Amino acid sequence: MQNTDGRKGYPFIRSGGINKPAGARTINDSFQPFHAAIETGRNRLLIAATIASLTFAAIGSKLVELSTFGNADKVASKNGTHVNKHQARSNILDRSGNVLATDLTMASLYADPLNILEPAKAAAAITGILPDLDSNKVLSLLKRKRRFVWIKRHLSPRQQQAVHQLGIPGLDFRREYRRVYPHGSLMAHALGYVDIDNQGIAGIEKSFDARLQRDSNPVRLSLDVRVQHKLRTELLASMAHYQATGAAGLVLDVTNGEIISMVSLPDFDPNTPGKFVDGQHFNKASLGVYELGSAFKILTSAIALNEGIITFRDGYDTSKPIRISGFTIKDHYGKNRWLSVPEIFIYSSNIGAGRMALDIGAKTQKLYFGKLGLLEPADTELPEIGLPIIPTNWSRTQAVTIGFGHGISVSPLQLSAAVAASVNGGVFFQPTLMKRSEKNTFDRGSRVFTEATSSKIRRLLRLSVLDGTGKNAAAKGYLVGGKTGTAEKKTGNGYDEDMLISSFVGVFPMTKPRYAIFAMLDEPIGTKETFGRATGGWVAAPIIKRVIEQIAPILGIAPVNENSQQIRRTLAIDEYQSKVEARTLASFKAH
Repeated sequence: MQNTDGRKGYPFIRSGGINKPAGARTINDSFQPFHAAIETGRNRLLIAATIASLTFAAIGSKLVELSTFGNADKVASKNGTHVNKHQARSNILDRSGNVLATDLTMASLYADPLNILEPAKAAAAITGILPDLDSNKVLSLLKRKRRFVWIKRHLSPRQQQAVHQLGIPGLDFRREYRRVYPHGSLMAHALGYVDIDNQGIAGIEKSFDARLQRDSNPVRLSLDVRVQHKLRTELLASMAHYQATGAAGLVLDVTNGEIISMVSLPDFDPNTPGKFVDGQHFNKASLGVYELGSAFKILTSAIALNEGIITFRDGYDTSKPIRISGFTIKDHYGKNRWLSVPEIFIYSSNIGAGRMALDIGAKTQKLYFGKLGLLEPADTELPEIGLPIIPTNWSRTQAVTIGFGHGISVSPLQLSAAVAASVNGGVFFQPTLMKRSEKNTFDRGSRVFTEATSSKIRRLLRLSVLDGTGKNAAAKGYLVGGKTGTAEKKTGNGYDEDMLISSFVGVFPMTKPRYAIFAMLDEPIGTKETFGRATGGWVAAPIIKRVIEQIAPILGIAPVNENSQQIRRTLAIDEYQSKVEARTLASFKAH
């Protein structure tokens, strides 16, 4: 066979500029499968190496973290020492989003005593930098035959750096979280505090401990930091002025039971829980229970009106004391005549309220008090809730004294919630520290009084401030209503007339009540300005006036012309207003 180039053999074909026999293979063709296999293997090795590198990097990073912070957990666990987890508690906020409690990362100093070569020198060096530590105690810790001891928790960055520069083997740090309260004592009793291991042990911190540790979402309260500041400032000033041993105050939204402010004095700084003085941690607003005196006449009047036992045309003879079961009930500043129902309220007559309570009867009185949450501890979020002191035998005698606020002890929080129900249209809400939705608010409450009864109570409260014992609570333009409360404190031998619980519960604005405000002073002493008197009308009512004037603009309530005909008609002031020279209000028309 003759080829085209003149040689014998296989015919050639031209391909890619190379002539080769048809069907023949070049050397490159023979090695192509090997090249492909080598390339594939190299890619796989590269991927495997990358994965291995990342894996070892992750392991290395974890080992570094464990060696830096985890060793404390491991060693402490072996030695039975508790350390808090690397989990920050979530924030606590007020109703406007202001931070009330948060966590900061801190360094805590610990030691491995078995690695401390010279305990005495180490103890001296440590206490030189941390002078608040006792050198003998530190030395004792460093001599222990164990692998982990705490030296000091929650060091400042400067302290941590100073200890680090000592270069003492066996000392190390652990990252921890410390609870911080930016406003200090301002909301101490409501918020509570945590222990050294960041566990909640009082207040909201205790009630919501599990949620605060587990959920990263903040807990939003109904409290308002601005209102709290105003109320606390006024209570502090009055407590000092009247040399009282303590004080308490509340602001409550009567339309839904939200607690806008809660103050108890003396208070404490939750940032330094180990420095409390006896009594500072006691919450007088929710845990303390007291006989709160004439403020209970609000409830007595509301029950009697609601049951149809009285109208504003009716009244009682207060010219003679009530004598029952060996007790004599009289008025401190009696009018010594027949008083109409509005006058009994305005002049705060014990005799009139007692006779009204007799007509109500013990059974009915107790039934209403149960509906108003006065017979059981308040069902709210705080763990510090007082147990009411009620009669074991609720007889006619007890009914009379309870009618004007003696013989039953409740917390200021309970009384405020009950009064709120008497003015908001008759619906009782359990007080809450949680911000509630504005939708279907009244669905959460239970009706106790009719709207008609509530309207009458609003008129009585307004008259008490205009012409009665509550005159000193009148904040111009804000239509304040309210009632004084003064009660002698119990002692071993009965009641001490020189030891008073003096209070005032106010509501505003009375045309459409939105907030109830309570102020109480424990054992105040009268001054020259009060003519030596320390009753609720003299020492507590002025607190209400000053606080309302300051918080009303904050809460969006504008002042009005109190003498406008529309407002006077709404409250029936012209029809029901008491005159000093009047002998009776029995001719007033009932509404």
